[in-house]
Amino acid sequence: MKKRVIVGLSGGVDSSVTAYLLKEQGYEVIGLFMKNWHDDSVTISDDCPWLDDSNDAMLVAEKLGIPFQTVDLSTQYKERIVDYMFNEYEKGRTPNPDVLCNREIKFDVFMKIALDLGADYVATGHYCRKGTLIENGKETYQLLAGKDNNKDQSYFLCQLSQEQLAKAIFPIGELQKPEVRAIAAEADLITADKKDSQGLCFIGKVRLPEFLQQKLKPKQGQIIEIPELFSEYTDTRNNFSSKVEELEYLSRKINYSETDGEIVGTHQGAHYFTKGQRKGLSVGGKVEPLFVIDTDVDTNTIYTGQGKKHPGLYKRALFVTNEELHWVREDLQLLSGETLEVLARIRYRQALEKATLHKVDAGLYVEFENKQSAITEGQFVAWYLEDELVGSGVIS
Repeated sequence: MKKRVIVGLSGGVDSSVTAYLLKEQGYEVIGLFMKNWHDDSVTISDDCPWLDDSNDAMLVAEKLGIPFQTVDLSTQYKERIVDYMFNEYEKGRTPNPDVLCNREIKFDVFMKIALDLGADYVATGHYCRKGTLIENGKETYQLLAGKDNNKDQSYFLCQLSQEQLAKAIFPIGELQKPEVRAIAAEADLITADKKDSQGLCFIGKVRLPEFLQQKLKPKQGQIIEIPELFSEYTDTRNNFSSKVEELEYLSRKINYSETDGEIVGTHQGAHYFTKGQRKGLSVGGKVEPLFVIDTDVDTNTIYTGQGKKHPGLYKRALFVTNEELHWVREDLQLLSGETLEVLARIRYRQALEKATLHKVDAGLYVEFENKQSAITEGQFVAWYLEDELVGSGVIS
């Protein structure tokens, strides 16, 4: 009996080649397109309308001679992703919908549909690899970085569980992007030269302020510029009674007030902005461009600093609460008081940075060797041992 694999065909080149390779390898392949969104009013429709994508996915399935259907997951997508996003932005945090979409939609709702259809595996066009360790007859799955350093997408899968990995396969993880395009061209797939999709997972390019304005109404507030020599930056403590006290200090959130700087402009809603953002502030006449260093949704204030080297952008440590801590490799999770040297990143495509994990009763500190720019609440930090992603968490 051939093993049955259901491929999430998105209408892009990566998932097309995924389906092609699996068919070549002798699997029984079925293509499913996920429809996750109905509201076209907030999408920049020329860029990534789902209709074109579903047509491309259908043409690829026809070319490969595999069954194809569309599944409508828009209800679950709204509940699990869109509502979560609104909720996080309202709290002044910046969510990562792509990480959540993988955990909640592709490898949960979609995977359950696939398994109900008798699938042995679910395959996606992610640039990452899966390893299997066998000890005493028990299998442990590894989430490994993709071979193409420019395209490695392991970060987006940082919340997957052992159960999800057990049923997942990533056929293009060993390939470079140009090789994937060459395979698609050779197989005469319509998606061979198609541009990579941008924007929200399966929605396409979204005008974020307009998307958020559906729930979060515009409201004028002040933009405050904080000087480089603000007292909190120059007060560098170095005597601590314990390592935990030092980590608390290094990861602390500075609470700015409107009297700490000068008013330089106005904005239409603090929840539309995120740390490290430069665009959309519309404040001129400065030596260097302004960057958002913090937002306060309670007072509807944005705090900014001049230049990308502004000390308000940088921190050496962050904290993840136990509730938002996740180990892909459950066998490696730390106990309170334990530490682990890792490589970590706080955003997709960031180079891996040396860091140390410190487990405490309430959660986990990630202490970086070098200061990191724009550590943002609500985003995910992921940590690796060499090229294996072993755990992640939401920055609190």
